Amino acid sequence: MALGYVRPARPEDAGEIARIQLATWRVAYRRILPRHVLDNLDEAFLARRWSAAVLEPPSGAHRVLVAVEQAEQSYLVGFAASGPADGEALAPGEPADALGPDVAAVTDLLVEPRWGRRGHGSRLLAATVDLWREDGLRRAVAWAFDGDEATRKFLTSTGWEPDGAARALDVDDMLVPQLRLH
Repeated sequence: MALGYVRPARPEDAGEIARIQLATWRVAYRRILPRHVLDNLDEAFLARRWSAAVLEPPSGAHRVLVAVEQAEQSYLVGFAASGPADGEALAPGEPADALGPDVAAVTDLLVEPRWGRRGHGSRLLAATVDLWREDGLRRAVAWAFDGDEATRKFLTSTGWEPDGAARALDVDDMLVPQLRLH
């Protein structure tokens, strides 16, 4: 395992979070999402969205955490975003109250590929779970692309499993299947 730690994201981390998101998506999703979609993602737009997520979360239980690799210098290498489950966590046709008030939703959990397999994802997930417990959230869900074997393998290795819910995202007129884990 690498030397590293997890901390709450700061406003000045937004640009680096956006860079990590783009770098990770362009590697991990290159066979899942259309290339032109990945190529046209706007890093500045993503940075503004992450800045808003850090500065103005919808609630105190919505959090963005970052993973830091410690060496001669410290590097932001990954991040996780989560909060109480909302409509985005629901499967198509699922009633609004299907998940219940004690369910968290992971919206992002990414470690830049060059820093992978060094314990950062596990540290991010463990820190996130600790915060859910403090907030009274007892269960959690996360959507993963059906073709994203790395994310599914990571989550199932930590005890998550598919809950039977599925959906397809319309990405530039291409339906991309996802499954929900809990």
